[in-house]
Amino acid sequence: MWHKYFTPTTLDAALELLAEHRENARIIAGGTDLLIELERKIRTPEVLIDITRIPGLNTITHQNGHIRLGALVTHNQVVGSALCVEKAYPLARACWEVGAPQIRNRGTVAGNLITASPANDTITPLWALGAKVTLRSVRGERTLSFSEFFKGVRKTAMQPDELLITISFMGMSPDDRGTFVKLALRRAQAISVVNVAVVLEGATNDHVSMAWITLGSIAPTIIPATRASEWLRGKPLTDSVIARAGELAAADARPIDDIRGSAEYRREMVRVTVMRALAQLHDGTERASYPANPVMLVSGRRPRRKAESSDRAVTMSVHEEDGDQPIVTTVNGKRYEVRGANDKTLLRMLREDIGLTGTKEGCAEGECGACTVFLDGAAVMSCLVAAPRAHGSDIVTVEGLARKGKLHPVQQAFVEEGAVQCGYCTPGFLMAGAKLLEEKSLPSRWEIEQAISGNLCRCTGYYKIVRAIERAAEK
Repeated sequence: MWHKYFTPTTLDAALELLAEHRENARIIAGGTDLLIELERKIRTPEVLIDITRIPGLNTITHQNGHIRLGALVTHNQVVGSALCVEKAYPLARACWEVGAPQIRNRGTVAGNLITASPANDTITPLWALGAKVTLRSVRGERTLSFSEFFKGVRKTAMQPDELLITISFMGMSPDDRGTFVKLALRRAQAISVVNVAVVLEGATNDHVSMAWITLGSIAPTIIPATRASEWLRGKPLTDSVIARAGELAAADARPIDDIRGSAEYRREMVRVTVMRALAQLHDGTERASYPANPVMLVSGRRPRRKAESSDRAVTMSVHEEDGDQPIVTTVNGKRYEVRGANDKTLLRMLREDIGLTGTKEGCAEGECGACTVFLDGAAVMSCLVAAPRAHGSDIVTVEGLARKGKLHPVQQAFVEEGAVQCGYCTPGFLMAGAKLLEEKSLPSRWEIEQAISGNLCRCTGYYKIVRAIERAAEK
């Protein structure tokens, strides 16, 4: 799918590669969108530049009231960040609504912006929060507002040699309130039909000083609901004010027809979701359903390979399509040197080159969870991970759950509860269940449901699967 896969360990090295290869290169971090685009041949870059080994890009910082997200900050990092939940709740809520735990462990907020789909959930709240992006190249650095950055459907102002390094915005004050409301066709792993972000400054029951409302997944680009925002300024959040704001937001919308909903339906749902968001903010209930301890499917410290020196030739690995450099990785505690997999996904490498066929391919686009493995301590969809990313990493597959001839408690519980029918999806459920019990020894039923929200089963109806994980926890 690509000819060369570079893994630089310094930002300067990554920028030099972008300057050299320009339109022929693509940055890869999470890869949850890019790997699908490559598989479908929507994009055909010759070079991938993996920035996940560059230190300092995976941090969330707070200084002088401003929150900064590095290029490698994942959705789950935001979900679990006390800072973001307190001072950027609309963003945290949107990140919680993205995909499933395996997707949130890999997908980055920066990547969500760069993909530039109007249905991408994090764009709407960040726009309402007044966020800006900082782009860097060997030529220098520039900072753009969202209105300057987004140019259309899947189009941004980024030049071929630029890398998005930071997303920044002013954190909400104690007097501010905000939320994100998503309407979708199912409870998890769903693309928005409509999503709405609302941020209110000085939001008391007496009046609203300033308001920002943005609408997503209704038009080719994100729509700021300008008239609705202006209407709210200086007014109390009464029922009549909220109703009028909903009507004005619907009038600001320019909805489209597509497979997920008609334009007429979207317009009405804009009105409803804006009213719903404002009612929550009036009542102070916007955070009521946000989990105190979200399910992450991550355990322990995720190891990061360190650069040996500042010399580019030493610190950067290169895996070519027909090259001889092996992918050196540890799988289930055993070291492997794999050749011939430099242009494959991690899923294909595990099955075809290492011979571990327990990991299944169901959808090949991160929807079914049958290919779930642990990558450096986090559950991920291996169909959406490039095989060279495994270089220097630690991986666990379903074959690695049993130890010393004894089944993992989740495996044993699946047997005892009869939680298997055709069995194709079972490895993914086992991995999700095992990682959940590492994270939470006594999970609630709701937490179990969240843990397996990225795993699909056509046979069981899920009841025995949930019961098996409960049984394993009880033991």
